[in-house]
Amino acid sequence: MMALDTGETPRNDGRRVQCIRALGAALNALVSQSRALTAVAAATFHTELQPAAFHIALWLNAFGPAKPSAVAQAVGMDRSATSRLIRELVRLGLMATSTDPSDRRSIVLSLTVDGRQRLEAAMQTKGAAFQQRLASWSEADLVLCTDLLRRLLDMPANKDGEQP
Repeated sequence: MMALDTGETPRNDGRRVQCIRALGAALNALVSQSRALTAVAAATFHTELQPAAFHIALWLNAFGPAKPSAVAQAVGMDRSATSRLIRELVRLGLMATSTDPSDRRSIVLSLTVDGRQRLEAAMQTKGAAFQQRLASWSEADLVLCTDLLRRLLDMPANKDGEQP
């Protein structure tokens, strides 16, 4: 499906700049819609929590038990904000803490059974909305979009110092 790449160096004319701006606008809209969908999923996870707590739960679900400092770094939050959200997740019974067997002074975070069940329900809600948007897409369109997005993500942000 990568047949679109002709190997030729694209011209840097006004039309190309318009195309790049249109792509940027579409990507910004995609990110905004994704955030809105994640906020709905976060509310499904638990109505009392901020969406950032949902991100912590998602990360723990994907990567397993971890120390609070590792979670904070992985989700890109400062430790104090992460600690506050962790306290709320523990208070609501969605996360558990245990003593780190390798360092008895540290704790390890993990999702509880309820936390995993709620996370699954939230992800089903998010997945259903995503599948609905893609229902009319052909398999070829799905493969093409996936390939192009992967290509965009693998591309260096600033190739050879050039600016788009």
